Amino acid sequence: MAFDLLPLPFADTALAPAISAETLSYHYGKHHKAYIDKTNAAVDGTDLAGKTLEEVIAAARGSNQGLFNNAAQSWNHGFYWHSLAADTGNPSDELAAMIDASFGSLDALKGELKARGAGHFASGWVWLVVDGDKLAIAETHDGDTVADQGVNPLLTIDVWEHAYYLDHQNARPAYLDAVVDTKLNWRFASENLARGSTWAYPG
Repeated sequence: MAFDLLPLPFADTALAPAISAETLSYHYGKHHKAYIDKTNAAVDGTDLAGKTLEEVIAAARGSNQGLFNNAAQSWNHGFYWHSLAADTGNPSDELAAMIDASFGSLDALKGELKARGAGHFASGWVWLVVDGDKLAIAETHDGDTVADQGVNPLLTIDVWEHAYYLDHQNARPAYLDAVVDTKLNWRFASENLARGSTWAYPG
């Protein structure tokens, strides 16, 4: 069974001006689609056909870099789209308490996400994760992922340049300000925390 390009969970204009419809047309319609297509082509006819995307990622890590890159990027992008929303909601009571315990406040967490994103060298991802009994911020480089790393990701921010260049040029901090302050989906983060296990790619 082939993996699907997940439909965006929002209208293509819903995140503007933080992320424009033009950016989504390239980022989702071309980049994410290419990762899905290449993953499907690589697993077709192999013993990985019919496995979940998470199983493909785990099997390919360290043994098939090309497949790993495309499968991990397929997963990362699916998770990223769900990490964003026009109506962000608020952290659940459980998540709010963990944010306060781990970072001091929601504003302090947002500041740390922005700082880590701005300071991340070159391409990659910044993640809010549950690691043991506390929250932490993790970073992965290039196409790497936390999907198979024993933590529970709650949110991610894509800091590859193609995620923001059309809207913010090379001003990654402006992109981070817009996304972290106004587009992070705290309902999705709360659902991931309540479930207590890593999000499963649904297509």
